[in-house]
Amino acid sequence: MRGITRRDFLRTGAAATATALAGCAGSPPPAETQRSDEDVLAGDALDQAARVRSGEVTPAELVLATIRRIEARDGPINAVTTRFFERALREARETVRPLPPGPFRGVPLLLKDLDDLEGTPKSMGSRLFADYVSRRSSAHVASLVEAGFVVLGKTNTPEFGLVATTESAALGPCRNPWSLEHSTGGSSGGAAAAVAAGMLPLAQASDGGGSIRVPASCCGVFGLKPSRGRNRSDEPKRVVELSMKHCVSRSVRDTAAYSTLVQRRDPGAPFAPLPWVEGPSPERLRIGFFTRNAYGREAEPAVGSALEGTAALCEALGHEVVAIEPDFEGEAFAEHFLDLWTSIPADLLDRVEAQGLDPTSVLEPVTIGMAERFRRAGPDALPRAARFFEGYTTRLDRLFDRHDLLLSPVLRRPPIRLGEQAGTLPYEQVFEALVDYVSYTPMWNATGHPAMSVPLAWSADGLPIGSQFVAKRGDEARLLALAYELEAARPWAERRPPMHA
Repeated sequence: MRGITRRDFLRTGAAATATALAGCAGSPPPAETQRSDEDVLAGDALDQAARVRSGEVTPAELVLATIRRIEARDGPINAVTTRFFERALREARETVRPLPPGPFRGVPLLLKDLDDLEGTPKSMGSRLFADYVSRRSSAHVASLVEAGFVVLGKTNTPEFGLVATTESAALGPCRNPWSLEHSTGGSSGGAAAAVAAGMLPLAQASDGGGSIRVPASCCGVFGLKPSRGRNRSDEPKRVVELSMKHCVSRSVRDTAAYSTLVQRRDPGAPFAPLPWVEGPSPERLRIGFFTRNAYGREAEPAVGSALEGTAALCEALGHEVVAIEPDFEGEAFAEHFLDLWTSIPADLLDRVEAQGLDPTSVLEPVTIGMAERFRRAGPDALPRAARFFEGYTTRLDRLFDRHDLLLSPVLRRPPIRLGEQAGTLPYEQVFEALVDYVSYTPMWNATGHPAMSVPLAWSADGLPIGSQFVAKRGDEARLLALAYELEAARPWAERRPPMHA
C-alpha cells in the first residue's frame, strides 16, 4: 500500500501521534507553505493522511488546497452547494481544539446534503428545508469526525434523494464532469461529480435504491453499498430499511478503509466486523452474469457491450462467469418497492398540509406525485411490502448458493441528459422512465445485499458505464477483493474527464 500500512491505520492512538497533537494544541498554527496544490493533494485520501502523519503537509495545507480546487473547478459543475470553508480552516488549524487523532486526521471531506453535521445547514435538496440547521451530527458523521476528517461542505442532491438525477429546484442541476449536458445520476450526484472532477479523492454518500452506485456509474468512480445493518446508524427505523450511508471514491483502498471506520462493532451487530481488505484474494470466483433488468428488458447496446467486456475481463483473470436469468418478479417487486419508496414523501406531504402550506410552493411535482401514489396504495401498503420482501429476500439469497457474486449493469442506459427525469417535471412524465432506467439496483436495497459499481467502461461518446457486482449479505470483503483486482487490471484513477483540471 502506498504511504500507509495497516498497522499505521489502526494504531490511531500511537504515542507519536499524541505527541504531535499535543504540540499543535499549545503552539500557533504552522504557516502554510508555497508548495503546489498538485503536490499537496497528490494521491488518494490515504496518501493525504500519510503525508499529514509524517509531517510532510499540515491539515491546513490540505484544506486550503482543496478549497482552491473546489473554487476553481466547481463553477460549471455545481457539485458543492453548501460551503463552510472558514469553519473547516479553523478546525484544520486547530485554533479551538486539536483534531481527533484518527487515521484520516486532516483529510478534507464533503458530506451529502442529506446528512447531519451539528451546526451546519441541511437542505435535503428542498425548498422546504432551505433554512434548516442540524442540531446534532448523525452517528455516521460522528464516526467520520472521530476519524479525523475535516468537513468542508455539502454536496448536491435531488429533493430528498428521491430520483436518479441531481437537478433540484432548490440547488440547481449538478453537471457531469464527463459531459456538462449529462446527468451525474442521483441521489449522491454531487458527491460523485466532486470526486470525478478531482476536487477531492473521497466523498460521503448514501444509497437507498442505487444512490451510490448510480452516480458512481455515471461519473466513473468507485461506489460500494454495504449490507443492511453493517454500519452505525441512528436513523428512524422503517418497515424495511432501504438506505445505507457510505462513500464514493477514486481508489478501492479508500473505500475499504472507510468501511472499517463506520461499521458496527457492538454485540448486536448482524455481521462480524469487516477486516480492512488490503488487496486482491487468490480465490477464484463463480460469477453469475445477466443483462436483463428486473422487468425482463435487455440493457441498451452500449451498456450490454460494456458488461460483456467486464465479463470477459473477469474470465481473463481466471474467474468463472456463467450466464443466468434471475427472476426478479418485476411487476410485484416494483409495486412493493414503490410502496416503501413513496412512503417517504407521503410523510412530508402530510406535514406540509398540516401546516397549511401550499405543497407546490415548497415541494417538487415528482415528490408530490410520489406522495399521492402512496396515498392511493392504501393503509395496508407497508405491511404488505414487508411481507413480500421477507420472502423475496429468501428467494434471492438462493442465487448465492450457486454463485459467489453476481454481475449486471448498474443502469439500463448510459447517463441520461439533464432535464429528462428531473423532479421538477410532471410526475406522470418522469416516473415510468425513472423506474425503467434504475432497474438493476433497488432490489439489493430491499434485500440488504451489498453491491458495488466499478468504473470499467466508457461509451463511444466518452460517458462512463459502471459494472455492478453483488455479494451475499455480509460479504463486502469478497467484493472489495475483486475490486482491487479489477482496479489493477484496468486502472481508472488516472482517466480524467474534461472538467478535471
